[in-house]
Amino acid sequence: MPLIIVSGYPSSGKTHRARQLVESFQKRIADAGSWTTTTTTTASDARIARLRVHHVSDQTLGLGRDVYGDVRREKDGRAAEFSAVERLVSKDDVVVADGLNYIKGYRYQLYCAAKAASTPSCVIHIGTPIATCREANARLLADPGREDGGYLEDIFEDLIRRFEEPIGMNRWDSPLFTVLRDDETPPFDAIWDALIGQEGKMKTVKPHQATVLKSTPSSNYIHDLDRRTQEVINAVLSYQRDHPGEAGGQVIIRDVSTTSTTARAPALDLPMTPISVPQLQRLRRQFVNLNRQGTLDVSRIEGGFVEWLNGEFEQS
Repeated sequence: MPLIIVSGYPSSGKTHRARQLVESFQKRIADAGSWTTTTTTTASDARIARLRVHHVSDQTLGLGRDVYGDVRREKDGRAAEFSAVERLVSKDDVVVADGLNYIKGYRYQLYCAAKAASTPSCVIHIGTPIATCREANARLLADPGREDGGYLEDIFEDLIRRFEEPIGMNRWDSPLFTVLRDDETPPFDAIWDALIGQEGKMKTVKPHQATVLKSTPSSNYIHDLDRRTQEVINAVLSYQRDHPGEAGGQVIIRDVSTTSTTARAPALDLPMTPISVPQLQRLRRQFVNLNRQGTLDVSRIEGGFVEWLNGEFEQS
């Protein structure tokens, strides 16, 4: 597909930037289509001409701003966006995911969906200051006829408080392009090159075994997911008990089914600051929730969890 994940504060201008991206990509695709009618047509021109661009947003999904005022409705809204994006996974489709995308765990989930499809992804962060967003939201609220109306004040402030800004060092937020308020357009050429390539050569991403989607999980999948991730947590706690007061450290994960060291699971590098049991369990619950639909092969649960934890610890 390639996947473009648009992120930013509420009322920061995400949809405006997303539409600019859609128009730019559609023009490039149309131009490539016109070149295919000439005698100088290349294979890359023909491939680009086959591309389609899809814009997935709250508006296209029929979601109102009020869904963000209710935890369950917001969760259902994210699930609807993810399902819409996942349905469009194709080597001939470019998908612009124009939601708030303010939760790093959800951006990770989108990243995994793209990687499982062997296609690149990137994050476009709309860097509009909070004060400017607050003013824009007030104007939108004053104009109830607008399709992209504003957020109620309490919802707006809550979303600002909960926003987890993308970090380019995180693999799921990379490559990261920041578009400032005064920028006339996003960096079209750089984004196109990151996803498509200036020569139109198809860019593919090798799916890691931890991100390969499985269509039908086994009946014991949830039990295995819960048990194996808890074994990783137990290994961390055992290491901390054996090394009291030590900062950092590396934990070698052992396969739950064989109790032998496994090459499939990389070593877990602990952060330099101590991590508590509640923190570890919170991270485990996040990972389980992200993968409870059967997105991991059972044999890759430990490895996938360790890689995810390493990514979380890198930014802590």
